[in-house]
Amino acid sequence: MAFYQHKTAIIDNGAQIGDGSKVWHFCHIMADTQIGKNCIFGQNVFVANKTTIGNGVKVQNNVSIYSDVHIEDDCFLGPSMVFTNVINPRAFIERKSEYKKTILRKGCSVGANATIVCGIELGEYCFVGAGCVVNKDVPAYALVVGVPMKQIGWMSKQGEKLHFNKDGVAQCPATGERYKMISDSEIKLIDEA
Repeated sequence: MAFYQHKTAIIDNGAQIGDGSKVWHFCHIMADTQIGKNCIFGQNVFVANKTTIGNGVKVQNNVSIYSDVHIEDDCFLGPSMVFTNVINPRAFIERKSEYKKTILRKGCSVGANATIVCGIELGEYCFVGAGCVVNKDVPAYALVVGVPMKQIGWMSKQGEKLHFNKDGVAQCPATGERYKMISDSEIKLIDEA
């Protein structure tokens, strides 16, 4: 099985794309890119050199994934969300040597029109709300919203909001998985359904 490329998509020689992936209308994938299996790239997606994308990643329409963005398996990137790669851009100063690495850990979701400022890490299964501006690291399973971002809760792997009891334990309403509050900035999955 190979990957699917729409006739309007441009994939530069050297790009590595895994089996079962789909590259739709008007996408451009540059040469020094590694993309896993079963990914979907919606209309008008750009993927720059020096990026890595894991398996099962879904990238919705109008997303640009710039150099030094690294995305692990099963992440979701909502329509028109934005990555940056330089903290202090100027049109008349080339700062390609100053690109900052941005990492999206397994299973995280980024809502439509969110902005991810470069140099941060999104933790496993975190959830970034639509329109949010992320300017610092996001803990695993955290739910963040707003401009600038603030954490307003925790999400399960299934994408359900978690509610902790007095013992600091929450159960995913969809799967029954249980989570334990470790600190104000950390929770841990303690048993899977």
